[in-house]
Amino acid sequence: MAGEDRAKGAPTGASAVARPPRSRLDQPKTPRRRVLPEYDPEAFGRLSERIARFLGTWRFIAWMTIFIIVWVVWNAFGPVGWRFDGYPFIFLTLMLSLQASYAAPLILLAQNRQTDRDRVTYEQDRKQNERSIADTEYLTREIASLRMGLGEVATRDWIRNELQDLVRDLDDRRTPSAAESDEDR
Repeated sequence: MAGEDRAKGAPTGASAVARPPRSRLDQPKTPRRRVLPEYDPEAFGRLSERIARFLGTWRFIAWMTIFIIVWVVWNAFGPVGWRFDGYPFIFLTLMLSLQASYAAPLILLAQNRQTDRDRVTYEQDRKQNERSIADTEYLTREIASLRMGLGEVATRDWIRNELQDLVRDLDDRRTPSAAESDEDR
């Protein structure tokens, strides 16, 4: 039996460690289980933009001001048994710090997304400007060639002037011959 394994080329001894089966390159891998939940980055980005947009409004500042005033008034002058945050207002400070720690990354994420949109818009505008410049240069060359071609074409005014000159010449020739014919009589 051992001779058969050697004859087939199977490893023996120390090199006989079990290897995982090789995956085939012509077939896709089976998806692995993910530990973290999946999310749509675009949906998260849109949500962060909405939050950042709200954080930058006067409405948010007004609501936050009202909330802080109510908090301080309640905890300073409310019934003693119902006060939940004493004078240094540590819990309020913690909540505001937590809000700021979430607001800053959301604002930065929204700014990054806006920067990406601006970059795409700038690139599209640059390409459109290049096309407009190329079209303008083409039309300029076409107009110049038409002007050069018109320089060699007889225009209506030029033909009219030439015909008027010919009529004057004919009148001039006829007038002296009419005067000579009067003299001959």
